[in-house]
Amino acid sequence: MRGLRLRAASVHVLTAIGAVLALLALRAAHQADWQMMFVWLGVALIVDTIDGPLARLFDVKAVLPRFSGERLDLIVDYLTYVAIPAFVLTESDLLPEASRLPAAIAILLSGLFHVSDMDSKTEEGFFVGFPAIWNIVLLYLFVLGLEPTVALAVVVGFVVLTFVPILYVHPFRVRRLRLLTGLVTLVWAAVAAVAVANPFPSPLWVQVALLATAAYFAGIGAGRSLRRLL
Repeated sequence: MRGLRLRAASVHVLTAIGAVLALLALRAAHQADWQMMFVWLGVALIVDTIDGPLARLFDVKAVLPRFSGERLDLIVDYLTYVAIPAFVLTESDLLPEASRLPAAIAILLSGLFHVSDMDSKTEEGFFVGFPAIWNIVLLYLFVLGLEPTVALAVVVGFVVLTFVPILYVHPFRVRRLRLLTGLVTLVWAAVAAVAVANPFPSPLWVQVALLATAAYFAGIGAGRSLRRLL
């Protein structure tokens, strides 16, 4: 029994390390070291990908019922997915200067709406409304090097989409086309790593590849949303 508790506790520690990675990303952002910031956020994304399956494999909820892995995961996700990107938008020149703080505030508040929404996922594993993946949106803004007014329109659009019940695919939990979605996710991860390893904005082929994978994910969610309405 002691070994089971240690194993379960180690999963919680792994999840909690995400908060440390958020701090390291924040320090890099404060120094305007955008590449290093995305490295730390990327490691946090990997941790977030593996801690859930490990928790289910080791039955952490039953072994350590006092501590909520889901609550811990939400706190860490809010830091890495929402708070850090919001801070970066106040410190970088991605947006028009006068809009940076209001945009960051809108991201923080809409992100809170998402993480507190008890119906933010369907039984199939789709997210309902934009799932506050602002770390990914931030990467695209750096990769594409958009004009500040265009970038602001993108941010406003995703804030609004947080409250619109369009479905967004979870790359691992949705069974439909899971194998293909997993392969596209691997391609996205590889291209994103290339983008982070090189100066921003990225070369055209990186931009096209990342936009194509984004179109695939959006298409899966939009298609399911239409079938849901019919």
